[in-house]
Amino acid sequence: MQFTFNEEQDQLRATAQKFLADKSPTVEVRRLMETHQGYDPIVWAQLSIELGFTATHIPETYGGLGLSHAELGILFEEMGRTLLCAPFLATAIAATAIMNVGTESEKSELLPDIGTLAVFETFGAWDADSIELTAKNDRLKGVKRYVLDGHIADFIIVVARTTTSDGIDSIGFFLVDGDAPGLNRRVLNTIDSTRKLTQLEFVDVAARRLGGNDDQSAKLADTLDLAAIALANEMVGGAQHLVDETIKYAAERIQFGRAIGSFQAIKHKCADMLLDVEMAKSAAYYAATAAASSDPELPVLASLAKAAASEAYMRIAAECIQIHGGVGFTWDNDTHLWFKRAKSSEVFFGDPSHHKEQLVTRWRH
Repeated sequence: MQFTFNEEQDQLRATAQKFLADKSPTVEVRRLMETHQGYDPIVWAQLSIELGFTATHIPETYGGLGLSHAELGILFEEMGRTLLCAPFLATAIAATAIMNVGTESEKSELLPDIGTLAVFETFGAWDADSIELTAKNDRLKGVKRYVLDGHIADFIIVVARTTTSDGIDSIGFFLVDGDAPGLNRRVLNTIDSTRKLTQLEFVDVAARRLGGNDDQSAKLADTLDLAAIALANEMVGGAQHLVDETIKYAAERIQFGRAIGSFQAIKHKCADMLLDVEMAKSAAYYAATAAASSDPELPVLASLAKAAASEAYMRIAAECIQIHGGVGFTWDNDTHLWFKRAKSSEVFFGDPSHHKEQLVTRWRH
């Protein structure tokens, strides 16, 4: 099957590339990663309000652009290529959760405002079975970790365990204000400073349940699948950047009177990197297109895309540092920024082992 983007999608990519080349050079990434906020409010306003990128996959009925996850994937790929420091992933996933679980009135009220989704806790996996934070009488108690940009979110959508009126254990989505009494937010010290992750402690925090009182475990799985696809597309963008930079360096670095790119060993490494990124792109693009068309095989494709992108990104990042030689291990060289993003993204929303297990389980069903 031959996959191509249409003219409108190519134009969207060109717009994103031009904007990000101007607003997210490496020097700006290094500046923002050292700040508490982790992003530039002026650039964020331009991205979200002027360009409308945060409303890409939100229907026009709720103030969005009415595009799909395919177009959203294009934006994620370009942002991954430049390591954009902004709460774009958090906002997109929060919007996806609202569209999956919210009523019509809740969607109209909340979209496309800035929020984040809180799922993962201290232990366990990215699934309903690992949720221990409790909701009783619309009051939340517990801890969420690794919440994307949770320290700056206007609102937080919290996945909690609750009990129905007939005593049945269930999973629900709860809306919490970012400055709610009893909510303690702390930025975590992680390997990747370009993406801010937060620990949220809920001490009898008031919340509002979204989407009714039915068990929402299936909708959580759907939301996490779409989040994994978004992240997979971001990862292939970062991997492509590393491939481009490595090939450029190999053509310029001279050893023994020759460019190192002329050595057979380096040629093989570069060829393997190119193959890795192209295979990962195929999986990520296919999954994003499946999300756009509500393909019934979406759960399988989401796990395939996330596992493939995670492994490819890490292999490419490691090879990139090796080909750069001694300079590749230094702070002044930018390669380590993408390496750290590759490592953090590898385990976010489930590592390759988790998704391979999911892939086998889902394929059987």
